[in-house]
Amino acid sequence: MKYQYRTSGTCSQAIEFELNEDKTLGDVTFYGGCNGNLKGISALVKGLPAQEVVNRLKGIRCGMKATSCPDQLAQALSQVLSQQ
Repeated sequence: MKYQYRTSGTCSQAIEFELNEDKTLGDVTFYGGCNGNLKGISALVKGLPAQEVVNRLKGIRCGMKATSCPDQLAQALSQVLSQQ
């Protein structure tokens, strides 16, 4: 199933991601932000269990910001997982 999450506190404005029936990640697309870095993150998390991605990315900060694009992905996944 595809989900879209509006980010907050980052250069990216939104994240679109697929969560497969077995709760692994499919395609992940960030809109805005550091294009190359975010494509790299998307490639690295594809196929991983969503909860593992949350555990790895939650709390990562970008400079002096309270969050980051990876942290926002973790928040988006946590939100979806908690609703299932």
